[in-house]
Formats: sequence, C-alpha cells, structure tokens
Amino acid sequence: MSPFVTVLLLLAGLSEAAGRLLPVVARLSGASRARVVGLMLAGAIVDGAVFALWPLSAWTLAELVLPASASDGAALAWTPGLAAPLLLAAVLAFPLLGPLLHLVLMVGVGAGLTAELATVAGLGWWQAAGCVAVAGVGLGVAVEGVRRLVVRLNTRRAPERRA
Repeated sequence: MSPFVTVLLLLAGLSEAAGRLLPVVARLSGASRARVVGLMLAGAIVDGAVFALWPLSAWTLAELVLPASASDGAALAWTPGLAAPLLLAAVLAFPLLGPLLHLVLMVGVGAGLTAELATVAGLGWWQAAGCVAVAGVGLGVAVEGVRRLVVRLNTRRAPERRA
C-alpha cells in the first residue's frame, strides 16, 4: 500500500470517527477537549485499520472460494481511486443525517472493490460481490462491537446511594 493510500485511509478513518463521535459529544456535558481528541484519534486509527483490512479480508474469502491453482499470489489492494470516496464518510456518518447515504457510499465503494477483486482473482462478479459483502459486514460488526465496548467503558456511572 502506498503512503498516499495510507494517508487517504487514515483521513477516511478520522472522518468516520468524527461523524460518529461528534453527535455523541454534543450531547455530553463536561467532556474534556483532550478526551474528545483522544477518542477521535483512536477512532481514526481503528476505522482506518478497518478500511485497510476490507480488501484483505475479501481477498482471503476469495481464496477460500478459488481453486488452489487459480491463486497466483497477487492480492487485492486499495488504490487512490478506490479509497478516495471513503473521505465522504464524515458527512454521511452522522447518525441522524444520513445512515442511508452512508450505506449507499459503502455499497458504492464495495462495488469498486468487487470489480477489482473479480479482475484480480478471476472470480465471477457475483462471487466477488459475496466475498466483499461478507468481509465488509464482518468488519462492520466487529468495529461496532468495539465502539459499543468503548462507549460502555467511558460512560460514567452514577454513584450508588448508601442507606
């Protein structure tokens, strides 16, 4: 992966983290700026890593579908053209603004990955689409679990009253 693509994926991760975190922070009172910045940077790294793992996960699934002789070692990787649409995630990730638009964006990026995977792996388009979809949903469920865990760990609990 080129340094430019790495920067694109980190910026896409930051934009995804901002889109998901800022509405939550707006509802919290007393959240320190340092804590918000820390959560944004951690979210950027996690979301950027998830974006980076999407083609690798799809390729791994495709290798399970491929006959053993068809795999020539060339793996699916992000290109600047495939990664650039992910930068729109900031606006589209706001939970109240556009979950449907965010889904459409991810389906569009997934379609680009599907075309690349079908070409590189020699799969049919529908097989490649299945690999990309399963990889995307699996990674999405995993990152949502991490988000919920972080929220749970960072939520202050009310002190218990003693009688």
